[in-house]
Amino acid sequence: MPEMRAPDRINPKSPGDYLEIMSKVVFQSGMSYKIVESKWPGIREAFHGFDAAKVAGMTTSEIDLLTQDTRVIRNRRKLESIVSNAQVLLDLDSEYGGFQKYLRSHGDFPSLVKDLRKRFKFLGEMGCYYYLYVVGEEVPPREEWQASLKK
Repeated sequence: MPEMRAPDRINPKSPGDYLEIMSKVVFQSGMSYKIVESKWPGIREAFHGFDAAKVAGMTTSEIDLLTQDTRVIRNRRKLESIVSNAQVLLDLDSEYGGFQKYLRSHGDFPSLVKDLRKRFKFLGEMGCYYYLYVVGEEVPPREEWQASLKK
């Protein structure tokens, strides 16, 4: 991810906390971290403060409006992916009795990354790494992970 720095870690308290960080990763895919940060207050407002249930229930009409909203990054595929990712996140949260339990249900880091990439939209390998780092999950050293991707 160009220009992306490892942000501060958080201690997620709700599905919305996980969704907000995941959404930042989605928007940062192929974009300057600075642009995403500058638009983040508007994005946060447009996505109901990342209340996961509200985001998961957003309609096509609401996405249509967001594609014209200068507060957000108006990439329709990314906007739609946030809604889809919220739905998947809530399903996993319910199925596992908590999203953190889902994250920790995998045998190892590469298996978790593979599953995240399969289930969620716009999450690449390095995006998953940063996401998991920020939400407080155990990750391998960055250089080691990057080297493993080149094999």
